[in-house]
Amino acid sequence: MPDSPHVVRHISDTALWAAYFRAEESKRPDALFHDPYAERLGGEKGAEIAKSIPEGQAHAWAWVSRTYLVDQFLRKEIESGADLVVNCAAGLDARPYRMELPSSLRWVELDLPDILVYKEERLAQEKPRCVLERIPVDLSHAEERREVLEAAGAKGKRGVILTEGLLIYLSPEEVRALAKDLAAIGSFQRWLLDIASPGLLQMMRKTAGKTLEKVGAPFRFGPAEGPGFFALHGWDVVDVQGLLKTAARFGRPPFLLRLLAKLPESTGPQGKRPWSGVCLLQKKQK
Repeated sequence: MPDSPHVVRHISDTALWAAYFRAEESKRPDALFHDPYAERLGGEKGAEIAKSIPEGQAHAWAWVSRTYLVDQFLRKEIESGADLVVNCAAGLDARPYRMELPSSLRWVELDLPDILVYKEERLAQEKPRCVLERIPVDLSHAEERREVLEAAGAKGKRGVILTEGLLIYLSPEEVRALAKDLAAIGSFQRWLLDIASPGLLQMMRKTAGKTLEKVGAPFRFGPAEGPGFFALHGWDVVDVQGLLKTAARFGRPPFLLRLLAKLPESTGPQGKRPWSGVCLLQKKQK
């Protein structure tokens, strides 16, 4: 395999990496979800990245449990009346195609132009199960982001924001700004995100993080407050599910990690102990 800095060229390549794990999970007889598009989307490059960067395949259970949990949360929100999903940094997510969804649901994908074009080409012959729209945008540009979010918010009355795999690459200041922008949109009622502890962030920086830092995508966000970070920025915590405990329920992590999963976990303030989870937030009522 080529040296890893040449394998990962840009932060968008992490979407290929994620697609590889979804494809591998989908091949299992006991798969927690089925993504028939993941292998096509990830391609050979996704497998190359996973096999090349440090510990690139060591934590497949975490990627899989994150996807599984987001699926479960989204199903419940849509069953409860959500009529809009806005996927920020959507990458190569194929949920609009692979999940059972109401045909009336509006689904908006936001991401950089190149990855949306790539995705459009790979899925050109497929039909989404809901009303799908893709909007190219650089979410790091605040004015552009606010304009696009406002336009997306107008497409529904009860919206769910999804930022799967995004926040870890942002600074705390950038996450605060994003939280404020999302809270300002009337239809955005719920927010699904994944979050890591400071301890896990430090561990990740020593492995895969070294490769990603070289392409300008360092791991940056792992708040000591845990999910409570968002309580100061317009959002209340509704539910938190840890990735390790979820994966251990299905026997996915190595034996030692399954033993660690039996220990009580804190879904509140975080410290040196490695932890990550998926959080469902609700906008504070004024």
